[in-house]
This record gives sequence, structure tokens and C-alpha cells, in this order.
Amino acid sequence: MVVSFGSVEGAQLWLEQTGCTFEMLLDSQKKVYLSFGLGSSFSKVLKFSCLMQLSEFSAADRDFPDFPHRLLEDIFQLGGDFLLDETGKVLLSHPSKNPLDRPSLKDVLQAAEDDSTSSYEDKNEQKP
Repeated sequence: MVVSFGSVEGAQLWLEQTGCTFEMLLDSQKKVYLSFGLGSSFSKVLKFSCLMQLSEFSAADRDFPDFPHRLLEDIFQLGGDFLLDETGKVLLSHPSKNPLDRPSLKDVLQAAEDDSTSSYEDKNEQKP
């Protein structure tokens, strides 16, 4: 699931432009955002290394969603990646230090695998 605190119009546009097929939750009060300890930072978003990486993406002609300025909310927001199980237990928590800071796919899959292993072990321990 993708969580956004933006407008419905902006969320729909982002889903269309990115081809994302996940469900989206709009959290206009930023309750979910704040509960995960996320915030915004001018200095971290506009850090030289981030701007350099984004300019390299641009030079390589990498596509980015094209958002009208009227739909931009908090451009200094710091997101994160979180993996939760079906009960809401947090399996992976990765609040981003800057816009390019993301966990590796290996780390996400490892967290999911660790949970499935512990769930299997928990179920076996409960058997007589």
C-alpha cells in the first residue's frame, strides 16, 4: 500500500504516471506519516549529492512523474519504506535520510522471509 498526504487528484495522477498498482491511502492529516516518525527537511532534500544524482538521472533521460505545481504538497517531505504483515506488525522500518535513501530489495525480501520463518516456527511450537 502507498500512503500519501496529498490530494485525491494528485494521488490519481501519480498512480497513472508511475503505473503503480498498489492501493493508495490518503492521509491528509499525516497521522500515519507522523506515527512512523517521518518529517520533512529542506537541507536533506536539497543536499548536493541528491541534486547531483537527480541531475544524472535527467541527463540519462530518465522519466519522472510530471506534476503540475498546483498539486505539489510538501516538496521537502522525507518518506520511507515499511513492510508490515497482515496483523500490522512492522517487519521492516526504513525512514529515509534523504530522497534517494531506500532499502535494498534484498533487505525487504529478507525481512519478509524472516517473518515467514518465525511465523512457521511459532505455529509449530503451538502444536501438541
